[in-house]
Amino acid sequence: MSRITTPFDATTTAAEVLRGIDLTGLRVIVTGGAAGIGAATSAALVGAGASVVLAVRRPEQGERTAGRLRADVPGASVEVRPLDLADRASVRAFVAGWTGPVDVVIGNAGVMATPELRTPEGWELQFATNHLGHHGLVTGLRDALRAGADRTGRAARVVALSSAGHHTAGIDLDDLMFERRPYDPWVAYGQSKTANALFAVEATRRWAADGIVANAVHPGGILTDLSRHLSHEQALAIGIVHEDGSPAEGFKTPEQGAATSVLVAASPLVEGVGGRYFEDCAEALPASDDRPLVGVRPEALDPESAERLWDASDALLATR
Repeated sequence: MSRITTPFDATTTAAEVLRGIDLTGLRVIVTGGAAGIGAATSAALVGAGASVVLAVRRPEQGERTAGRLRADVPGASVEVRPLDLADRASVRAFVAGWTGPVDVVIGNAGVMATPELRTPEGWELQFATNHLGHHGLVTGLRDALRAGADRTGRAARVVALSSAGHHTAGIDLDDLMFERRPYDPWVAYGQSKTANALFAVEATRRWAADGIVANAVHPGGILTDLSRHLSHEQALAIGIVHEDGSPAEGFKTPEQGAATSVLVAASPLVEGVGGRYFEDCAEALPASDDRPLVGVRPEALDPESAERLWDASDALLATR
């Protein structure tokens, strides 16, 4: 299985990835599609002709973004639907309200390095939002994805936004919710991002025969509202901003950050590909000690862990 590379790199924008590609008729759901990388992802897809649903926790923000997209692209097909990934009832309502096929689901929304917060079920918030919410959403839309593949004759695609943060932690299947180990915001974030990658591995194994594939994406470092839980001092200490608050060297614009997402979501260069991890518009190389936070760690692609996590997630979402 050869590594996938493309003509694009870390500096490429989402619009450049989709240049010359006609996505008319493609139905795409983008979680968190109203701001940051999600808004840039949605803009590129709409610009290429796709019909995009912004699945957002704050519909009013989604409507503002949708209005800008319609103004920029006359005739654009953009819809806003409410979705709170940390709320099982919201996820189920979204799924129940969906009709017809869907061609692509981009799991873009997420939270990072939050203080210790829990859902009403007692679930750790980052794991619940970043992984479980998307797991429930995509599994609930399986029939719609299969219908999308049947309609087009091409694989329906799921894009799971992971992160270099997955280097921080693997999956602790014996204590997913930090009930026995001390809570650490970065370990919790890392676990949720490893979970996103593992979801792509197992979704592809289970669903490829139905014409559905999934891949994980690290968008790169982008200074967005994702870092809202960090103080200026914390952001300085981990090297993501300068003293004046501007992004550190090597950070991407939201349009560059969206490039790998739209590549995996819509480019013919990755047609039929699944179960892999991409960064900087190419399949990531294996991580190594001499390249901190670059590449993909083996535990994020481990098939046994992926299967166990899937079963555990199904069981959690089925509890009353």
